[in-house]
Amino acid sequence: MSAPLTEAAIRRIRGMIAGGRLLPGSKLPSEGDLATELGASRNTVREAVRGLVTARVLDVRRGDGTYVTSLRPEQLLEGIGAAAELMADDFSLEFVQVRRILEPAATALAAQNIDEESLAVLEALLSRMRTAENQEALVQIDTDFHAAVATASGNATLASMLAGVSVRTTRYRIWRGTLDDSARAQTIAQHSEILRALRERDPSLGEAAALMHVATTEASLRRMIDRSSPPPDDGEAAVVEAIGSLAT
Repeated sequence: MSAPLTEAAIRRIRGMIAGGRLLPGSKLPSEGDLATELGASRNTVREAVRGLVTARVLDVRRGDGTYVTSLRPEQLLEGIGAAAELMADDFSLEFVQVRRILEPAATALAAQNIDEESLAVLEALLSRMRTAENQEALVQIDTDFHAAVATASGNATLASMLAGVSVRTTRYRIWRGTLDDSARAQTIAQHSEILRALRERDPSLGEAAALMHVATTEASLRRMIDRSSPPPDDGEAAVVEAIGSLAT
């Protein structure tokens, strides 16, 4: 069996789903019927289905059949996190840069859409952050905080993308807190600013606070990658100062 045949079968099945022939939750034709329709062998169809199951597009229910999943973003985009974990360390900075693009947007949306229940969850997480017993626990609570903000944005696709990107930066954030004594206090203060913006339902303030937070992480990672790097020039310093003024 050749890979191109399997890939072609995958494309055909995906086309059936995209075209509305197979809707979320619907059952696929039997393996034999599907092989006949696609003009492929049963073995090729079996491999194609296996690939789409791995991609969370299909779900095999033993004794019942194969079904199209809900096709929710949190399912289909789960692979971002898995891919992030496998990428070489050279790409760590790129993941932080992507997060710097997405996180402020998610926070601005959350400021518009957040409800009292979500605010209470964030308040509790910030309280736990202040009493975290070690850096690893702090980073986990930090991750939960940002996930809650992303969920409050009301955009499931954006939240799923952020979850995948954030996976790659977890180990680095633990490392940073271990090496930098001021990182803990700075992290808590920046999360307090994010929460303040959300309480005030201020999208611009939320965007600025989130940008400052991720920009701090990015700058720290750059220094750790190249310890010999000179301090920011006047232009970079001005940008940092401008972001800081928006978040206060």
